[in-house]
Amino acid sequence: MTDKLDRLWMTKTKNDEWWSSFVTSPLAIAANYCVVDLPWLSPNRITLASFLTAIVSVICIVVGGTVNFIAAALLIHLSHVLDCMDGQMARYRQVSSPVGSYYDRVTDQIQVTLWFGAVGYAAYAQSMSAVPLFLAFIGVAFYGLRGYVKYVAIEIETSLDPDYSAKMTEALRVPITAGLRFPMRANALWFLKEQPKALIFDEGTFIFMLSVALVLDTLTPMLWVFAVSQFVLASYFSIQNGREIAGTRKSPIRK
Repeated sequence: MTDKLDRLWMTKTKNDEWWSSFVTSPLAIAANYCVVDLPWLSPNRITLASFLTAIVSVICIVVGGTVNFIAAALLIHLSHVLDCMDGQMARYRQVSSPVGSYYDRVTDQIQVTLWFGAVGYAAYAQSMSAVPLFLAFIGVAFYGLRGYVKYVAIEIETSLDPDYSAKMTEALRVPITAGLRFPMRANALWFLKEQPKALIFDEGTFIFMLSVALVLDTLTPMLWVFAVSQFVLASYFSIQNGREIAGTRKSPIRK
């Protein structure tokens, strides 16, 4: 039992967002413990189940009402648990594939867009104000810009240095510092180290934000946090990547 749990812990993404690290990813490990050896259940099928669950949650948000909002909050969490499960299962079985990774990331992006778009609509339906729609648009646009800037920077850096991707992979390799094999102090230190990741406002933090806002029916304030955080972070990462490219490029780069 301990050996299997330990192996599953090793499949956990080491740089997960704050909420993923402490809630959805551990729940995914517990669920995988029960199903990871079922031959008919594949990582791609779990990815599809995660996406379909997210679509149902979007419908609940659009329909509106307290019961539907609470159901949506639960479904959003279930979708993210499944989203964590597919990667863990692929790594546990050693069947990870570029195609599976591609569709996993594409569906993640679609889900975030649909979730916040639905919340923007629901807040508009409550207030009849266009402000929530504008906030949802700004948040989704700048969240998309974060990903665009990242991959443009990688493309440019790779054109200057063909070994850039390999170097980045090695630099981002995170050692295992917590888990069942480690003492309580090591796990406590890992827990504290993970806390600042809440400020990165990635998908795991979105799950927390969305669920709290839906349960408490505070949609517009959450959208303000979403829009402002994505604007600030997208601007910061855009400038940071530009400076890094300027500091390493060997010749002028023209579009």
